Order: sequence, then structure tokens, then C-alpha cells
Amino acid sequence: MFKYIGSKRVFVPVLGSLARNSGARTAVDLFTGTTRVAQEFKRSGIVTTAADLATYSHVLAQTYIELDSEAIDQTELEDALRYLSSLVGEAGYFTQTFCLDSRFFQPHNGERIDAIREAIEAEFCGTDLYPVLLTSLMEAADRVDSTTGVQMAYLKDWAPRSYNDLELKFPAMLPGTGIALHGDATQLIHDLPETDLLYLDPPYNQHRYFTNYHIWETLVRWDKPPTYGVAHKRIDSRDQATKSVFNSKPRMKEAFFTLLEDARANLLLISYNNESWITADEMIEQLYSIGCESVVKLAFEHSRYVGARIGIHNPAGKKVGKISHTRNTEWIFVAGPASDVQQTIVGYEDHRKDVPPTN
Repeated sequence: MFKYIGSKRVFVPVLGSLARNSGARTAVDLFTGTTRVAQEFKRSGIVTTAADLATYSHVLAQTYIELDSEAIDQTELEDALRYLSSLVGEAGYFTQTFCLDSRFFQPHNGERIDAIREAIEAEFCGTDLYPVLLTSLMEAADRVDSTTGVQMAYLKDWAPRSYNDLELKFPAMLPGTGIALHGDATQLIHDLPETDLLYLDPPYNQHRYFTNYHIWETLVRWDKPPTYGVAHKRIDSRDQATKSVFNSKPRMKEAFFTLLEDARANLLLISYNNESWITADEMIEQLYSIGCESVVKLAFEHSRYVGARIGIHNPAGKKVGKISHTRNTEWIFVAGPASDVQQTIVGYEDHRKDVPPTN
């Protein structure tokens, strides 16, 4: 699974445990990203909906949440992966843009990505295998990139893994079906049916996933857009339409609080941290104000993203600042009917940090 800023990889077991404790039969992951949390819900037997604005995220949701692994013809998928793996690399848009004009991937892998992506589009578009093959290619490319995890910059020297050959692997899909939705959370929230559990892990700072992972967006869309800057970001990164309200400090709080008001769920699980634009007290006050009978905050210490520990050098490699801190506090807010909240947090009482409602 991808290197992904804001990823809840470390907290997936906790979130899965909370969901199982709750007894939820249906769940929605409204900012699903890599789908890690949605996969854990699905793995737990919960009928899961995974939604996101990013095109690459939607492909992941189609593969890991919507598709039933037992309904996929395994032999057909193996044959497709074997065929794509046998293709001879041929330099094209991807190689030129992300290997020669920039240094995200070594050219020998870029050429293979070009050849494989062209073949997927020409021969598998419209089939059940299409999102699965795109997922396999994205994950293969992620294993041989030369970044710290985000695509706003590449390493000054090639990462050791970038010398490895691109290798397509069988995505670890799950049995059962779910729903994959593609769109803006502020709009999708109105179309969602009532659910037992709604999980929210919104962006909570200025860093935009559209630009942080612009290469995956381009690889999935395969629209070969004009680019700009050292990182060769998509030109439409400059368009207002690609900018999320959740990356705007003046607008984010109101947008998220409106989202909470519009939610139709018995129980809310919200991931956040102490570096976010909304304080814990503000979050808890809002949850009570929309009618939640009980709100509990669980706190977990966690290492910050690796970029926070190495991002103190300028593009020339010169040290220009000091590391401020390497750990933060991750919060999980559990809100809803008092009995359901208490049932959900069983086993996590030691992490509970109570803040009383504001009168």
C-alpha cells in the first residue's frame, strides 16, 4: 500500500476494533484516500462505502471495496498481469515528464510504466479488471519511486529502491462487495443513505492531496496534461476547481462543521490531530451542538510524517532550519448515543481524554 501523508496505517487496527465494538453493520469512509480504513471495515464484515474526490483513490476503492475478490476470474487476472509484465518498455509521456524532465522514477521503469499503461487503456478499459490493473501499476510504481512519500519533490540522490525493476503484483483484494463513490464530500454527504457508522478523516492543513499525489492522478486519468514547476505538477492544479475547501484555513472549519450537521449516521468516528486547524475543544463542542448525546476523545502519541524530520534542507541540499518536533498527538473522536459510545470504546479507556460539553 502507498506511502501516503495522513495515512492511518498505524491506527487501522484501532479503528477496526472500534467499528467492531460498535456493532455497525454499515459504514461510510468519506475521505477514504488509500482505502486502508475502509478495507478494515470491509474485512470486519461491515458493508462499506468508500468515497473520495481523487480519481486515483476512486480506483483503489473500486478495487478494494467495490469488487468482490471471489467474483474476479483469478486466472484471467493472472494472465493479464503476466502479459503486461512481459511488455517491452517504450518511452512516452510518463518517461519524459517524470523521469527525464524530473527525477521521480528511473527511466528504465518509466518506459515500462508507459508501455503498461498504454496497454491497460487499449485492452482493458471498461472491464472489471481495469481498476485492478491500474491499482497494481500504481502500487508497483510506488515501490520504485524516489521520493519521501509525496510528489511535491524528488530526492536529490536516487533512492535505493528506484534501481529495482518495476514488478506488477496481485492486489490483495477482499471478499464481499461495497460501494465506491467519486466526488466532493460536501456534495456526497447529501446523497448517502443513513449509516450506522460514519468515519471522517478530512484534510486538516494547507497540503493538497491533488498536488501531493499528482503523478497518481495523471497515471490513472492518462490524460497527459501540460505540467509546470520542478515537480511537473498538472497544470490544472492551478484551477480553483481542483482546490478543496478543506485546505483553506479560513473556510475549512465551517465546511467541516456543516458536514457534521448534514451527516446521517448513528455513530461518528473522526480522526484528527493536535496540529490541525480545529482544536479538540472546538470539535467536541460542535459534536454536542449537533445533538450527539456523548462525545469521547481518545488520544494516541504518534511519530510525525518523515518529511517533518528531513524537510529542513533547501533544494540545493543546504540545511536551512531546525526540526521543531518529531511526534504529535492523534485524536479519535467517538460521538453518538451514550450507550453506543461506551460500547465502542471498550478496551480503550486508558486513551480517553474527557472534555465536558460547553453550556
